[in-house]
Amino acid sequence: MAVKTEARVWRLLDANANRAREGLRVLEDTARFVLERKEASTALRQLRHELDSIVREQYPVLLKHRGVEKDPGRKNSSAPHTTGLSALVAANFKRCEEALRVLEEYGRVVAPGAAQQAQALRFKVYQWEKRLQKDLS
Repeated sequence: MAVKTEARVWRLLDANANRAREGLRVLEDTARFVLERKEASTALRQLRHELDSIVREQYPVLLKHRGVEKDPGRKNSSAPHTTGLSALVAANFKRCEEALRVLEEYGRVVAPGAAQQAQALRFKVYQWEKRLQKDLS
C-alpha cells in the first residue's frame, strides 16, 4: 500500500472508531438515564470498552493520522431527530453498526485479528438494537 494511501486508511479507521465509540456512548446514556435500564447501560458500556480494547494498541497511529481540518465531510450536519427518541436510538445504532463494519473491512487489510473482533462486536450491537427498540415501540 502506498504511503499516502496508508495514511488515508488510518485516518478512515480513526474516524470510524470515534464514530462507533460516540454512538455507543449515546446509547449507553440513553439506556441509563432515559430508559433506566441498568443491564442495558452496563452491557453497552462493556461494548464501548471492547471497542476501546480493539483500537487501544493502535491509538498513537490513529491519532497521528487524524485529519479533522482536511475532512471534506466535516461540515455536513445531520438532520434532527424530529420523529423522537426511537429515531435517535435507531440512528445511533446504525452509526455504530456502519462504523464497525468499516473497521471490520479495513481491518482485514491492516489488522486481521482486529477485524474479527470488530465483526463480533457488530453482532452484539445488532442484538442490543433489537432489545432496546422493543422498549421504545
